[in-house]
Amino acid sequence: MALIVDHNKPLSTCPLKVSAPLGAALAFMGMKGCLPMFHGSQGCTAFALVMMVRHFREAIPLQTTAMNEISTILGGMDQVEEGLLNIASRAKPEIIGLISTALTETRGEDMSGELKQIRARNKELNDIAVVEVSAPDFAGSLETGWGKAVAAIIRALAVPTGGLAKLHQINLLPGCHMTPGDIEALKDIIADFGLDVVVLPDLSDSLDGHVAESYVPTTLGGTPAAKVREMGRSKLTIAIGEHMRVSARTLQEKTGVPFVLLDRVTGLEAVDRLMVSLSTVAEVPVPARQRRARSQLVDAMLDGHFYFGGRSIAIAAEPALLWSMGKLVSDMGASIAAAVTTQAVPQLSELQAERIIIGDFEDLEDQILEAGGCDLIIANSNGRQAASRLSTPLFRAGFPVFDRLGPAHEVSAGYRGTRDLITRLGNILMECPNHGPISAEHIHGHTAVAAG
Repeated sequence: MALIVDHNKPLSTCPLKVSAPLGAALAFMGMKGCLPMFHGSQGCTAFALVMMVRHFREAIPLQTTAMNEISTILGGMDQVEEGLLNIASRAKPEIIGLISTALTETRGEDMSGELKQIRARNKELNDIAVVEVSAPDFAGSLETGWGKAVAAIIRALAVPTGGLAKLHQINLLPGCHMTPGDIEALKDIIADFGLDVVVLPDLSDSLDGHVAESYVPTTLGGTPAAKVREMGRSKLTIAIGEHMRVSARTLQEKTGVPFVLLDRVTGLEAVDRLMVSLSTVAEVPVPARQRRARSQLVDAMLDGHFYFGGRSIAIAAEPALLWSMGKLVSDMGASIAAAVTTQAVPQLSELQAERIIIGDFEDLEDQILEAGGCDLIIANSNGRQAASRLSTPLFRAGFPVFDRLGPAHEVSAGYRGTRDLITRLGNILMECPNHGPISAEHIHGHTAVAAG
């Protein structure tokens, strides 16, 4: 059992955490004809916009109420109203995601109450779904904002279906740790069982890197609002990641559709659970194509365990990604030398690690030094400085990845995705011999050379 330690430092020198409003905005990117708007300052919006553009290398539609000193003190609902009307007249979206930030949450604005008044005064907003999400920066991280946004979309758009017959379809609620490539792979797997699927949100249809035929001021693809209204006619909801439990439960409470929560869809045992769920709801055996893929994964695990066994790996990631990567490398025979995440999740205590620190990349470096080094670091692109100082290879995963092409297309879900992930990790470990002990003197010397 791992001990979860919250350092709660007054200063983060190299942050790992990504804000909750950004997570909420990212979820809205998976809705068709959507335009999210931050209720906060221009700086908050610009920072989130730049991070998403650098990661996906795509045009990102994101607006702001542009709060200033006066509106922060006196209240910013006039700017919310102006922003909604401007977006409605110029972009003509199907959905507007209104996302609060720490600035407005700290002031204590009644966004729900005032939004009702705004809609009552402006009939032109009647045909647009305005989904309000409370996601202040000071509460949670990327996962938190994503989960809150998905739950808010369900509350706003999903409807009870009454006596309507169930469709031969399921709902899929992917976690924020999943790439558009992962979601596309899961859609293919579900189609193999002859099932239709409603994905909420569907980044594989909006941020998969395709070129538009013409300019679109809103999101380019994603799940239509009409599909969300049909989620109540599905036979089952599959949610992936602990942070999606609240969304799955919200959907069940509103529509009565039962849900299965899968902690991950990477790894042999985890994907087996997915296959059993799909086979049960579709009432068909697991397709031969997936059985073949499972056999290939088993072979890859047999081939790869020689290179994972006895190696030590450090991971810095959001809780769901840390859980998924940590379980996989442990299953392959590696040990977790260091683990850092953004918020305390009780489930993480089950990882085979001595400690899991709620902290930043400085904490990751300190852990690695205490362990005498490691063979591989798994983290987003912000881990590259630590990897350089420690002379340790870095496998980029999570958000953001801005110094490599194609992070949105990486796949680690399903049997084939797990097989390919083992291959990518194993190849790095093959190239690098066992790492010798690292001392603090080594770090200082490396830093001095780099500075020189």
